Amino acid sequence: MNKKIIYGTIAIIFLIGGIIGFNFYQKIFGKSINKDGVIYIGSNYHLMDLKKLLHEYTNTPENFVYVANKKKFTKPKGGKYTLKKGMSMNDVVNLLRSGNQTPIKVSFNNQDTLEKLAGRIAQQIETDSISLLKAMTDVTFLSQNGFNRQTALEIYIPNSYEFYWNTSANKFRNKMLREYKRFWNQSRLEKAKKLNLTKSEVIALASIVQKETAQKSERPIVAGLYLNRLKDNWLLQADPTLIYAIKQLNGQDFVVKRVLNKDKEIKSPYNTYKNIGLPPSLIAMPDVSSIDAVLNYKKHKYFYMCASIEKIGFHDFATTLAQHNRNAAKYQRWISQQGIRR
Repeated sequence: MNKKIIYGTIAIIFLIGGIIGFNFYQKIFGKSINKDGVIYIGSNYHLMDLKKLLHEYTNTPENFVYVANKKKFTKPKGGKYTLKKGMSMNDVVNLLRSGNQTPIKVSFNNQDTLEKLAGRIAQQIETDSISLLKAMTDVTFLSQNGFNRQTALEIYIPNSYEFYWNTSANKFRNKMLREYKRFWNQSRLEKAKKLNLTKSEVIALASIVQKETAQKSERPIVAGLYLNRLKDNWLLQADPTLIYAIKQLNGQDFVVKRVLNKDKEIKSPYNTYKNIGLPPSLIAMPDVSSIDAVLNYKKHKYFYMCASIEKIGFHDFATTLAQHNRNAAKYQRWISQQGIRR
């Protein structure tokens, strides 16, 4: 056979082999991801689900399935994963197989009920609100840790926390309990002891302070006012607790813009116009500023407060009933002029 033909055939074979080898290499190790981004993988996802997710980040999502099969990768681990431009399909498979997911920041603020809190968290992690609420209200968990259905909300201190996206409801709840215990450091515990209040009592009072004023600068003053009343064995007469009692009777969506005298006759342990001392539990979720406002309250002689009409959003404070009555009458006239009846 002509040597030229033999050499030519060999060259073609090598060329074809090289092309095949190059294509094989490109499928596995070539740059495949064309932009930075993140993908969220559900705990029950399969390879075909991942192929669909990758459509946004590569022109060859089928290569992912090819590489996954070659590496015997069949079941992805749920979570949030970060993709980088230039990653190969081998990199992607290795990332997903390792379960090296990217943590997320879960945040929440003043959610008034566990139901609302569960809904807020379910918007940020994979777990649904029903599972979260079930975990939060688990009787065994609560009793073992000194809580009940009414006090359970105090476990959750508003802030931003790091979680994995596929965190289960129980793991979320358990981490929040650890964060709660971390929040109550030695300094805060000592301050609560000096006030002769338990952690739950501090948070119950903080929840009243939270509802009384949105102004952080006022919160230590309001806390001091209620502590003055507690010290002198007065009725707290806190409208937020009465509104809480009204909502217990009429539902959480019942709107109360104005507390009426007849409301003060409601039979409820949360009616602080009838019951001396703090309510049996928090009435809302206080943030850190309200809790620390109680622990670091401002010392003064105020016993009365009334919403200010000169400085909307703030309060007028008084040391005597006569002074308070003047402030209250002025406020009542103003609110009536606004047409607010309930």
